[in-house]
Amino acid sequence: MHSNIFPARMAKLANSRWFLCFFVLAVVVGGAFGQTAVLTSRQNNARTGANTTETLLAPGNVTKGSFGRLFSFPVDYQVLAQPLYVPSVSIPGQGIHDVLYVVTMTDSVYAVDAVSGSQLWYASMLEGGTPASGALLPCGKLGGFNQEGIAGTPTIDAGSKTMYLVAKVVIAGVVEHRLHAIDIATGADRPGSPITISATSVSNKGHVTNFNSLHQKNRPGLLLDNGVLYLAFGSNGCNDGNSGWVLSYDADSLQQVGVFNTSPDSGLTSIWQTGGGITADSGGSIFASTAESNNYDPPSGGQSYSNSILKLTPGAVNLNDFFTPWSVSFLNSHDLDVSTTSPIALPDQPGPWTHELIAGGKQGIIYVLNRDNMGMFAVNDSQIIQEFQIQTAGELMASPVFWNQMAYFYPDGAPLQAFQIVNGQFSSFGQTTQRLTGAHSPMISANGTSNGIVWLITGGKIAAYDALSFKLLYNSSQAGTRDKLPPVAHFATPIVADGRVYVGTQNSVEAYGLFHILSVVSGNNQTAQVLTQLPAPLQIEADNPYTGQPLPGITVTFTDGGKAGTFDPPSATTDSAGMVFTRYTFPKKSGTYTLTASAPSFGDVTATATATPAAAVKLISFGGAKQTGAAGTLLPNDIVAQAQDAYKNPVPGVSVSFITTGGILTPPSTVTNDKGQARTSLQLPTYTGTITVTALSAGLKSIKFPEYSVAGSPSSVTVAGGNNQSGPRGTTLPQSLSVLVADQYGNPVSNASVTFSDGVAGGSFPTPNPATTDSSGEANVSYTLPNVPGVVNVTGTVSGVPSPALFTETAQ
Repeated sequence: MHSNIFPARMAKLANSRWFLCFFVLAVVVGGAFGQTAVLTSRQNNARTGANTTETLLAPGNVTKGSFGRLFSFPVDYQVLAQPLYVPSVSIPGQGIHDVLYVVTMTDSVYAVDAVSGSQLWYASMLEGGTPASGALLPCGKLGGFNQEGIAGTPTIDAGSKTMYLVAKVVIAGVVEHRLHAIDIATGADRPGSPITISATSVSNKGHVTNFNSLHQKNRPGLLLDNGVLYLAFGSNGCNDGNSGWVLSYDADSLQQVGVFNTSPDSGLTSIWQTGGGITADSGGSIFASTAESNNYDPPSGGQSYSNSILKLTPGAVNLNDFFTPWSVSFLNSHDLDVSTTSPIALPDQPGPWTHELIAGGKQGIIYVLNRDNMGMFAVNDSQIIQEFQIQTAGELMASPVFWNQMAYFYPDGAPLQAFQIVNGQFSSFGQTTQRLTGAHSPMISANGTSNGIVWLITGGKIAAYDALSFKLLYNSSQAGTRDKLPPVAHFATPIVADGRVYVGTQNSVEAYGLFHILSVVSGNNQTAQVLTQLPAPLQIEADNPYTGQPLPGITVTFTDGGKAGTFDPPSATTDSAGMVFTRYTFPKKSGTYTLTASAPSFGDVTATATATPAAAVKLISFGGAKQTGAAGTLLPNDIVAQAQDAYKNPVPGVSVSFITTGGILTPPSTVTNDKGQARTSLQLPTYTGTITVTALSAGLKSIKFPEYSVAGSPSSVTVAGGNNQSGPRGTTLPQSLSVLVADQYGNPVSNASVTFSDGVAGGSFPTPNPATTDSSGEANVSYTLPNVPGVVNVTGTVSGVPSPALFTETAQ
């Protein structure tokens, strides 16, 4: 079943070519300080999905004001593969460029300037053929495309400056897969490239299977490890005549050195991993996950490794170890592929399991495996390190990312979720408050263990979340249509490289990044009087955020947000040092002003200026006039005078004195506050009447505040008239009974209710009873004596007053 022509040069490559590859990569990438290449699917061969050398993008600058779409580069058809990126590439006749490499489903390869979005070169891998389409796509438009060319993410050898890719072409009616090795500077095939991919496996039972490109798709990203290329294949999206394959090739000669068929007797058992590349760990072992088949038979000696995670030997890709979930029969019968994620080879861990691998499938069950002992097949999966369920709504159709000892999962219709590993096992760390929709693998950018940002495609938008707080930092709909993401292809995945994010779509590649920077050099936080010019000019510098170089010739426009101030000039063009200058004159209104400088494709920058009022010219009554209160009490509200200038701006720091015709003022003098207000409180005198408070300030006209002191609550009720009368029984006394109601200070209380009563003597009160006191505090009633002669005691009572008024009358 396996080819054994892998030469003894492997050990030599491990010691020389592997080191040379990264040495040359460091040289190639080192053309610009801090630049990092993206040479393979999901950032690296361990498939962590994390770029940990991102020094430009941070949660503080990934906002709609400073981050957005930089350019859109059109391509001829859908981009399923991740773009790749190499900085400082020498392009013949065009100089040094940071290059973005994009492949499409029409077998096209584009080299695009990653900064400007201009095309550097184009190459077609068709070579007289056509992409597979129509009847030559057995699954039809299942993936949302009707032409299949380059589906898997290529890989780049930075040392030899070679890109390896698999193109699917139709030559004379026959579907072929071809392995290309092309020069990243020109797009031309290297000598010996391309080769037509073929393979044959022979099972332990003697069943011979020939690789048939009609039924196969190279969906997983290619792997280049220790000088050997690894390619993986599965179905076109439906189960027909396919099988899962891993093929290995010498990267120099393109000679095949290994063949592995995941199910040589039963077929199916695809490797597809939603496009994520097959994995290599630091020891060179190869890992891949498989999909369903009609049979799982390794426990009985068979070779159908459906819904399993496989460990293959380097080069020859012989099966070394594997893990299959206990539920494999259920997974097979319900199309619940394990092969929806790329396995991640974790960095060495402290604790009992140094070499760990994580993988998961559609169900959202995550398997934590020991790479040194995968566990094979056992009841209830008790043989593996850990198994846990993430929150799902749909299916997990996206590879996780691993950063800072945390794994992030993005199931369709569920929150983005993070799990932290401690002593080899994972526990929940946090998640977004939003449920996210989409089937696209996330990526992470970070500067080491700081500034972590999760990038993902959700709801037709590119979005960025803080990797620790899960706060939404940015999405491409926040600025209206400015950053709109066109429809993306099946399982499209972004990359993050040197401060920019690139996303392949159905007809373009979109670049998002930092806008050019405007910064305030001088003139910020100045103060001047209204209607005067700031003492110093406002100086703005325009810079390129990626190079730090000043940008001459940029037109900068100034505004105060429509506040009616003026700039001189209102717009200006940056000089050779990237500088512009303007002077600002305040309008009539005092206060703090925000001065904004803006330019196309720049994030706005603001400065602050404070306008102080002119000299005070008047006092006005600002509050507290015409209050009413009980005699001897404190008025409920302060009495407030405001000092204003000629433009009605409040003036602070003005001395104001208060005088009153009665009562006590606290304080009697004060200084206006930052709102131009002078405040005092008035305790009313113990008598009633109108009290006038006057506010005075030197050189300004005084103002008056009328206040009203009224009687308080009734405190006493006394006889005012009509006492000690006598008359014939049954007759009305000649003089009304009169009482006086007063407050605690003897002020008469009006509108008080007085109830008169003779107990049970039998007299009557023909006038209204209770009676109400008039403005003099008096209440009067007439009284008719009882029909029985004798002395009658009559009381006048007010609620809340303990002692009534007492009348003594005589019936004769």
